[in-house]
Amino acid sequence: MEKAGDIYTWTAIDAESKLIISYLVGGRGQDFAKAFMIDLDSRMATERVQMTTDGYTPYIWAVKDVFGQKIDYAMDKGFGDKEIISGWPDEAHISTTFVERQNLTRRMCMRRFTRLTNGFSKKAERHVAMVCLYFLYYNFCRVHGSVRVTPAMEAGIDPVAHDVDWIAELIEQSYPLPGRRGPYKRRQKRMLTQEKTPYTTENPRKEIRYEH
Repeated sequence: MEKAGDIYTWTAIDAESKLIISYLVGGRGQDFAKAFMIDLDSRMATERVQMTTDGYTPYIWAVKDVFGQKIDYAMDKGFGDKEIISGWPDEAHISTTFVERQNLTRRMCMRRFTRLTNGFSKKAERHVAMVCLYFLYYNFCRVHGSVRVTPAMEAGIDPVAHDVDWIAELIEQSYPLPGRRGPYKRRQKRMLTQEKTPYTTENPRKEIRYEH
């Protein structure tokens, strides 16, 4: 992922439990939109849901290719402009307010998402790793202000709220600690040789004079 350039974070949030159902870090093209919807579809617990996105055009084709007619889908383009794309979505729930508020929370929690600073990600791999850690913490550790529990608890996925130590244990289980390092090898001293140049008329010695 060298020279990744611009990177975008695709997120899908459950309006009731505030759970981040799916996320994707990558480009902004049609192929990433479809990959995001495929992953979202694989995590759905119900056959039919209502979905709202912003007015980004690749969403239309991605939702159609993945969900077909088994979804109530609408777009919230802002400033009261709402458009029903497929199915029969409830107009009272056509809104991107929850996901926009979550985007603000993500920017406030991670320095690398702050605008116009030098805290941006320098490597794409570390950026993706930080996003994964954040969403794990958000879903399973952070108590949401509106539901008073973690999103995972509200969604019925996990009965308890975890802490950062739990995340550290998961990381250690996935990536075991390295073993004890062996003895260091001694450095071999380099023998520096310097040839003395004889003083001749062709090669006069340089004189350094200091003037006060």
